[in-house]
Amino acid sequence: MPRRIAIVEDDAAIRANYADADLAVIDIGLGEEPDGGFALCRELRALSPGLPILFLTARDSDFDAVSGLRLGADDYLTKDVSLPHLLARISALFRRIDALREPKAVEEVLERGPLKLDAKRFTASWKNQSVALTLTEFWMVHTLAKFPGHVKDREGLMREANLVVDEGTITSHVKRIRRKFAAVDPAFEQIDTVYGMGYRWKA
Repeated sequence: MPRRIAIVEDDAAIRANYADADLAVIDIGLGEEPDGGFALCRELRALSPGLPILFLTARDSDFDAVSGLRLGADDYLTKDVSLPHLLARISALFRRIDALREPKAVEEVLERGPLKLDAKRFTASWKNQSVALTLTEFWMVHTLAKFPGHVKDREGLMREANLVVDEGTITSHVKRIRRKFAAVDPAFEQIDTVYGMGYRWKA
């Protein structure tokens, strides 16, 4: 299936290199704006909750990575990543897009107590209040909530939610998911961290 690719990179040589590899990327520093990519990510996420967004940048600090993920990016990689690794991450994002287009492959409406996930419309709600989840966040919640009480280690969570990310990225996504649910319900405590094992959705 042909893919439409947007490349946002202010270095022409790097941009041409990744264009040959068929990638969709956002850099953080854009022209005279050192944090222009962050602003662009926020705007794109507001326009489309389901758009796959990946940062590919020379900036490798934890602060920048967490900032990018908090703003709605699905993944964050530095420019020293190998091409095969980068392609694996991109492929994982596209697989989740394809999964959304095939709702019969998953339970279309998953309800667990006050949680409701609609995989056909790509919507989430908690106690009848909408929770704006990104594509990555949606599938992570879906994977956890599908079997309440079952502990999902990070490897299992990545596999079942079609993620190809490192453990630190998983942790950042979980923190962001908790914040979003807590914004509509300050008492939200459904996602347990089982130390040394992974995460579970409380039964």
